[in-house]
Amino acid sequence: MNILITGVGGMMGSHLVDFLIAKGHKVSGFDFVPTTEIRELPSDLEYVECDIRDKDKLFHLLQRIRPQIIFHLAAQSFPTISWERPEYTIETNVLGTINLFEAVKELKLDVIVLNACTSGEYGFVEEKDVPIKESHELRPLHPYGVSKVAQELLAYQYFKNYGIKSISLRIFNTTGPKKVNDVCSDWTRQIVLMEKGLQEKKLKVGNLNSKRAITDVRDLIEAFWLVVEKGEPGMTYNLSGENVFLMRDLITILKKLTNVSFEVVQDPKLVRSTDELIIYGDSSKIKEKTGWKQKITIEQTLSDMLDYWRRKL
Repeated sequence: MNILITGVGGMMGSHLVDFLIAKGHKVSGFDFVPTTEIRELPSDLEYVECDIRDKDKLFHLLQRIRPQIIFHLAAQSFPTISWERPEYTIETNVLGTINLFEAVKELKLDVIVLNACTSGEYGFVEEKDVPIKESHELRPLHPYGVSKVAQELLAYQYFKNYGIKSISLRIFNTTGPKKVNDVCSDWTRQIVLMEKGLQEKKLKVGNLNSKRAITDVRDLIEAFWLVVEKGEPGMTYNLSGENVFLMRDLITILKKLTNVSFEVVQDPKLVRSTDELIIYGDSSKIKEKTGWKQKITIEQTLSDMLDYWRRKL
């Protein structure tokens, strides 16, 4: 199949490329602000630098590639940056999505679009409400979450009005090798810096009392493919880990995976002014529709992330 990945230079995109090429598909991808090393992507990938806000360039790219499947991952995906740059976040995530769907519409492409959304759309959730179902009220706490609500609704209206086969996936906390700017990535990186004598033996942390269900990116990629194969166009599915962890529990696991001893120090700069106390979704809908199962344990994920930084730093 001819497949296009928007935002191919992110953690999810880079793992997805490997997965799709291993299956024998022809894969093209573009990015504008990659968070991984582009030179590390497979040579079989056709890579193009493109800003999803550039409507004309995006149109001509789709006109040339004419994909059968689009994995729409391109986004400004960091809540902290969305507070600092809300306009840029909305332009990238909302106007960029409009540009993509308009190009698909004008070119009359027969394509499936997997629309990567976020659990951040739910926002404030009380513990009595978890695991969160897709029917739960959306009350995002940051511009990033707001932009993803809009992106999801746009995908739905292009399906209803123009028949573009889009499926949205509300992705809960996902991490793994190549991830940057999340708790697991930051902590594993700090620990490797300590191992190499490049950082004092103090782990700088934010809020340790929040609770998260975490999925390994490699399990997520399996879900992407199953949703494209078996998901229902126009639908939204939660994709969440099954086990909930206090952030402080992750430190206990990490201490068992390294020989270095360290002190845990809270850094006020890492404490969000507003933060979801618990993020845990009900994935029964996607499991029933596609048969997806979480396979990789948090211990394996963190171990692989430590090994990634040991090679990288």
